[in-house]
Amino acid sequence: MYKGFRTWVLLLVFHTLTVAVWARRGRRNVLFIIADDLRTSLGCYGDSLVKSPNIDQLASKSQVFLNAYAQQSVCAPSRTSILTSRRPDTTRLYDFKSYWRVHSGNYTTMPQYFKSKGYLTLSVGKVFHPGIASNYSDDYPYSWSIPAYHPASFTYEKKKMCKGEDGKLHANLLCAVNVTQQPGGTLPDMESTDEAVRLLKSRAGDENPFFMAVGFHKPHIPFRIPQEYLSLYPIEEITLAPDPDVPKLLPPVAYNPWTDVRRRDDVQKLNISFPYGPIPKDFQLRIRQHYYAAVSYMDAQVGRLLSALDELRLSDSTVVVFTSDHGWSLGEHGEWAKYSNFDVATRVPLMFYVPEVTSHRNSRGESTFPYIDAFNQSQHSFNNDKVIKNMVELVDVFPTVSDMAGLRALKPCPDVSFQEELCTEGHNRAKTFRRPERGENAEAVSFSQYPRPAETPQENSDLPDLKDIKIMGYSLRTWDYRYTLWLGFNPNTFQTETEHRLKRQICWSRLAGPTLLLLSVNVSDVHAGELYMLASDPGQDNNVYSDYDHSVMMTKMSRLPPTVSLQMRMKLQLLYLSAGRKRKAW
Repeated sequence: MYKGFRTWVLLLVFHTLTVAVWARRGRRNVLFIIADDLRTSLGCYGDSLVKSPNIDQLASKSQVFLNAYAQQSVCAPSRTSILTSRRPDTTRLYDFKSYWRVHSGNYTTMPQYFKSKGYLTLSVGKVFHPGIASNYSDDYPYSWSIPAYHPASFTYEKKKMCKGEDGKLHANLLCAVNVTQQPGGTLPDMESTDEAVRLLKSRAGDENPFFMAVGFHKPHIPFRIPQEYLSLYPIEEITLAPDPDVPKLLPPVAYNPWTDVRRRDDVQKLNISFPYGPIPKDFQLRIRQHYYAAVSYMDAQVGRLLSALDELRLSDSTVVVFTSDHGWSLGEHGEWAKYSNFDVATRVPLMFYVPEVTSHRNSRGESTFPYIDAFNQSQHSFNNDKVIKNMVELVDVFPTVSDMAGLRALKPCPDVSFQEELCTEGHNRAKTFRRPERGENAEAVSFSQYPRPAETPQENSDLPDLKDIKIMGYSLRTWDYRYTLWLGFNPNTFQTETEHRLKRQICWSRLAGPTLLLLSVNVSDVHAGELYMLASDPGQDNNVYSDYDHSVMMTKMSRLPPTVSLQMRMKLQLLYLSAGRKRKAW
């Protein structure tokens, strides 16, 4: 009897170990790559000028989301939103000066979730926004197994490192350098790539899964990049933005005066009037040239990283995600930098490489990600039918990558989720990997927002502190329209001014205690509005908001149940406006 019992116990232990091994093997590693200020200026997104062969190669073997949008077009709010899968109105981070775990809720992050499932989690470069927004620790030890790595050479990024025509060093916007003459003979993204490759080598042959996030600093300003990359973009081949003037009907509150660009030494010399004074055309061309060169430099670092993944035989077991925190205006609408709700500031690249799903192992033993040198090889052509054209959001990344890596999918957040540690305000897009897209989905929308301190451009309009925010611009992007409302905002209550005047109801939860539940979001406190018809106005230059009488619509909106969310109200308003337009055209 004892012998039979002992055999049964051994079989049970063997079965348990076998299940554990299979569970580990069923989970894929994750390499999460995030660029800084990268718009969709890539070959795989249809830009014929930009040379991005390594990212294009990744795209050719990935599922590419052609219309992915950030929830706020500035670093800290967007990165916190991506990594928690919560919108800025939930993280309550609109600037750089608060830590969501203290200021809003103890939300679980994407790397923290993987860490809780037994993954080794590693951070290299700019992943979380450094400083207060990530508790001066990149959210260690919550999110990472070891402290995050930051390249030592980043210390010099904002210092006077750019040699001017006078032979002296300046803190310039345009800062192409001889790398051998830089401190340490390197630059931040080169250092980050070296460290990421070193960490990958340490993981080769280890059965325990890893989640590695690598954040590249470029093409963020200043454009301190290796000078040779400028040769890829002769200045005579560079053109101005197709719409370089401030649109006549653009509400002043919507304009961002690009103050961080103005502060650079070389821009200050131009003596540009505030807020609308245009940059001289020859300097505009040079900014665009340097931005494209910065993209190609960053692309080379992505190529180095992916080729190392391949050489270490990790590409067959690793999900690769590539994206950016937000875009960057290159003169469109007379604007530069981010800080707006326009497509150029909110639309980002997003692609997922999933082994044996988006790409299959090459039977001839060819490399999956051979390094492509943009200087010596022809530009890689993007060839892939695995594209999703419908709108998605960066809050979708966390639930999607978790599912594709083999972890349990996140549950959707309830309407009030401040007490919910783990949930998503986005959508799990895993189903899109398994079945083709069926044309335009009218329900697919993206939702972004941006704060302002006043109705007219101010010195702090681009990045107001929370206490100074008076207006919040909420923007809805669909297939046919971009619809934006600039609403009064109370920074003390984190609500629009009309919300603040509405009645509230205390809803009790057995676990969380009293939670504030807003009964209504009244959008009658409108400071300005924007409506762009994208079929005829893809650049979003002709605001037709004032072409409509909004009084009847607002009356109808006031009759809606008080629990209808702001997003739903804006959707209904857009449906009403578009229906009126069709009736008028008929």
